[in-house]
Amino acid sequence: MNRLFGAKDTKEKPSLDTASTKLSAQIARLDGEVEVATRELTTILLKLKQKGPRAPPSLRAQAKKALEKQKRKQAMRDQLDDQLTNLQQAGMLQDNLRNTAITVEAMKTTTKELKKQYGKINIDQIDRLQDEMADLIEMGNEIQDSISRSYDVPEDIDEDELDAELEMLGEEVEMDALNDAQGLPSFMADEANLPSFIDNPPETSKVKEAAG
Repeated sequence: MNRLFGAKDTKEKPSLDTASTKLSAQIARLDGEVEVATRELTTILLKLKQKGPRAPPSLRAQAKKALEKQKRKQAMRDQLDDQLTNLQQAGMLQDNLRNTAITVEAMKTTTKELKKQYGKINIDQIDRLQDEMADLIEMGNEIQDSISRSYDVPEDIDEDELDAELEMLGEEVEMDALNDAQGLPSFMADEANLPSFIDNPPETSKVKEAAG
């Protein structure tokens, strides 16, 4: 039956890591063999150089055989190294695919959570809250304006009244300056300018005594 239909393969298939480990070991072994073959070839070449034209044909044949062996080992080593490079690239691709799959799953989960969270948000309610907040801010500004209003200074001041008041203040300042020049204090300025209906003006000596 097994011959007709074939038996089920129960052997565990090698992974990329297992294959890479085996190839690395074989490459290391071939590196040693290439080194040995290179030393043998170098030794024979030195003998050929020493003997020169008198070197026997057998020595040249040994050199040729050693060179072929060294090239064969090096070729095998290079071939395995290419295979190892391909396995490493395949491993990198596999890792990238795994990372991509993990990223996609994370994005799916995040999308579901975002949909749940956004589903709980009512845009109309947010708009109403914004309107209420704007009304409250406007109300607060009106309250602040009302509280900070000054009751001593009228809101509307007549420019003509200001001009007249400034003119009066200027006259008072000028009068004070004149009195200071005459040696009279400001509180006696009115006595120096008594109205004409008073019969007896104050004596100058008494004024000076009072001033002294």
